[in-house]
Amino acid sequence: MKHIQTRDEFNTIIQSDKPVIIKFYANWCPDCKRMDMFIDGVMNEFSQYEWYEVNTDDVEGLANDYEVMGIPSILIFQDGEKKAHQHSAYTKTPESVSEFLQQQLG
Repeated sequence: MKHIQTRDEFNTIIQSDKPVIIKFYANWCPDCKRMDMFIDGVMNEFSQYEWYEVNTDDVEGLANDYEVMGIPSILIFQDGEKKAHQHSAYTKTPESVSEFLQQQLG
């Protein structure tokens, strides 16, 4: 998973004409650490997509701009638009994340 460090980098990445998957997280977040234990398997299942992560504490205001109220959250972007958003309450298991991605990406 590639790490996004700036708003400009984020804005460039989301302009992709193919869907990109971005995980919003923070270092202090226990649910984020739990997700880290299973996300590799989900990434392998959806390896045809580009995966990124952004630390909400490092890129100020980005989470607010995209209505990320809880972390970890998984967002899908394409052509500069947010296409889908799985809020933190639904990112607790690999099955729930895989199901979300399957519904959104086919």
